[in-house]
Amino acid sequence: MTINIDTLVFECIIGILDFERHRPQKVIIDTEITYTYKSKFIDYSQVAEHIKTSMKKHEFELIEEAVISLQNSLKLDFPQITSLSLTISKPDILPDCRVSVTQKLNY
Repeated sequence: MTINIDTLVFECIIGILDFERHRPQKVIIDTEITYTYKSKFIDYSQVAEHIKTSMKKHEFELIEEAVISLQNSLKLDFPQITSLSLTISKPDILPDCRVSVTQKLNY
């Protein structure tokens, strides 16, 4: 089975610049989760909530740190995940583009 959560949009503190540490900014999360469905499914609403809660709680400085932390915590909370692709984007940090970091893992 594959779950896709596309364009999960919310605001949180993320970044290393002074203004990023004081004012939440918009982030966009895209994830693809593959898992083996037997008798237990992965509730995509719980995955989305996990991502939002973790991002807001940790106030990451780097997108890379956020990606690694989310991948670890998602695998811990949803052990049936067999592969995970996660992209975190900051659409408003530069005036002419969206900046993002993507990592894909197979477990």
